[in-house]
Amino acid sequence: MMNRILIWLALTLLAPAAIAIDTGEAFDDPVLQARYEKIISEVRCVTCQNVTIRDSNVFIAADLRREIRRLISEGKSDAEVFDFLVTRYGDFVLYRPRLAGKTLFLWIAPFFLILAGGIAISRVVRHRMTLPIDDDAIEEGPTR
Repeated sequence: MMNRILIWLALTLLAPAAIAIDTGEAFDDPVLQARYEKIISEVRCVTCQNVTIRDSNVFIAADLRREIRRLISEGKSDAEVFDFLVTRYGDFVLYRPRLAGKTLFLWIAPFFLILAGGIAISRVVRHRMTLPIDDDAIEEGPTR
């Protein structure tokens, strides 16, 4: 009984690793293959939305991988590949959107939120430092 459970557990955990998502032919040149892997890791699946096309097995992700492979084979640069994808699907397709007018807020917002949080914390600390301390309550201990 225990052996069956262990076998079932092993098959359950290892089965997803056996399913190949990118079944396309690898580039002969390791530099091109590395570029391809980098690009597909930075492109969002337009169907799944929170998964890269590298990790997605839906039809459109496979189509995008084939298209990126074709563009790299034609000698296009990474910027040209990203331009093609943004033109076709918009800035949403990139995990790291470009620094442009529409996406400027995405790049500035984290710094603004950290600054606002720092200001809020300093105001709370300053206010708490001005509150009087009741020495009698500390010496007597908690009242019941």
